[in-house]
Amino acid sequence: MLYIAVFALLGACALADNSHYSFSESVGTGGGSSFSVTGEGRITAIRVWELYNTYIYGFQFRYDITGWTPVVGYISGEPLELELSDDERIIQISGKYAHHIQSLIFVTSKGRSLHVGQPSGHSFNMYPSHPDAELRFLSGWVNGAPSSLQAHWAVLDSDITDD
Repeated sequence: MLYIAVFALLGACALADNSHYSFSESVGTGGGSSFSVTGEGRITAIRVWELYNTYIYGFQFRYDITGWTPVVGYISGEPLELELSDDERIIQISGKYAHHIQSLIFVTSKGRSLHVGQPSGHSFNMYPSHPDAELRFLSGWVNGAPSSLQAHWAVLDSDITDD
């Protein structure tokens, strides 16, 4: 069922304008259950939980229309959070992975960032192919904690400008 929702969303993005949608290759070992963190509107905040400064324990997004998504992974202690301003977008995700996602760095269009986890393991860097695109949703696998992820980028219809 999850795959049907993801493919429907991907299909809608692809039909709208192929040049304004891209995805970043999956990183991590995978395994467990698949997930997709989606919502309506723009991402306006991110919460990330880490396990004793070692690896990513869980995360969730807040969208301006649908609110907070379900948590992917676990909640443990207080989350690290990044609130975005009205004209701010997530334009890059970097980090490290081993058995689980070890660290995440979310970078915004205003040069701000959220650093979470312990930087050990294999490095990755994700960003959109279109300069006006922003992070729309994440998908991947969760085996207790997130074990892999893939970023999906798009230009929202209201932001599309002529190339």
